[in-house]
Amino acid sequence: QVQLVESGGGLVQAGGSLRLSCAASGRTFSSSDMGWFRQAPGKERVFVARISWPTMSTYYAEPVKGRFTISGDNAFNTVYLQMNSLKAEDTAVYYCAVRRMGRASYDYWGQGTQVTVSS
Repeated sequence: QVQLVESGGGLVQAGGSLRLSCAASGRTFSSSDMGWFRQAPGKERVFVARISWPTMSTYYAEPVKGRFTISGDNAFNTVYLQMNSLKAEDTAVYYCAVRRMGRASYDYWGQGTQVTVSS
């Protein structure tokens, strides 16, 4: 089992920045992806960004490219999402998740952290 705990959410004005953290504990995997997703009110949860271990390669959804940066430590303990130039449409609950290598879907999820961007 993997436990994921997100933190760092809050209220910020448009144009501001926030840094989300996701702390992983329990069983870890030598090859896996850790991703960030978000769910706005009344909408489906959507992919935001991911980072892969051990290559540390990253991938972003188009709406956040150039504004968000995902990073993590080499020990697969913590992943971060630096969010700059925030917009009102970034308002959502943000979740981190783990996908083990070879799996089609993410199978471990955190509880989420609220990000609210005021315009």
